[in-house]
Amino acid sequence: MTNPAVLTERRGSILLVTINRPEARNSVNAAVAEGIGDAVELARRDPDIRVVVLTGSGDDAFCGGGDLKDMAAGLSLVPADPEKRAWGFGGICEHPIDKPIVAAVNGAAIGGGLEVAMACDLIVATETASFSLPEVRNGFIASAGGAVWLSQWVPRAVAMEILLLGDRFSAAQAKDWGLINRVVPRGDALSAALELAEALAANAPLAVQASKRLVTGLVGTESVTDREAWARSNAEKKSIEDTEDAKEGPRAFTEKRPAIWKGR
Repeated sequence: MTNPAVLTERRGSILLVTINRPEARNSVNAAVAEGIGDAVELARRDPDIRVVVLTGSGDDAFCGGGDLKDMAAGLSLVPADPEKRAWGFGGICEHPIDKPIVAAVNGAAIGGGLEVAMACDLIVATETASFSLPEVRNGFIASAGGAVWLSQWVPRAVAMEILLLGDRFSAAQAKDWGLINRVVPRGDALSAALELAEALAANAPLAVQASKRLVTGLVGTESVTDREAWARSNAEKKSIEDTEDAKEGPRAFTEKRPAIWKGR
């Protein structure tokens, strides 16, 4: 697959996928969504791939979420192909597969970036990584999976604080809350994630895949456990994205000024 926005490399039975937009904090645009989605689909179809590792270029950002500059310019963050659009944000958030995916969070995972990480099954993060779901500060909701999944990862009270305040929190906090699996020194996220992936790949693949299906409620290519929650999330997203506030958020970000909310 040739896609300069997303690099792929096969390491034995592991597929390494790297978001390659360090100049934009590895934020998601249509090319990134297509590249990640294509890689996930390759892993789903190829029996020789047992584990996927997803990371970002550089040491500053795993993924900065959706590209707000593209959004302010009216550009789509999803591919034009309808089948690929159905894979959800980043090509992964509504694209479940039964093979394990390990996120190597090498820096900030913000907004959709955290949701991309949560679309994975295990998260390894550097001690300098930071996380947040700041959508409410930009006139949106965490509609790419944050509101659907967060209460499955952390206690309800913690989920409410993360979603309603939009504050950043550290890797240490995320580990205490059960959101991530391992915290490692700066620069070691990828090596630690690959080590974990190798351990996963050494196990019986069909048993690993069946175990993931049971935990995630996956039947075929759909998580039946989350079906109702996704329907409600998509309905709320539609009601929000047509508001004046949803247009004001990206505009204020681009203009580097506080947003002026009108509540309509």
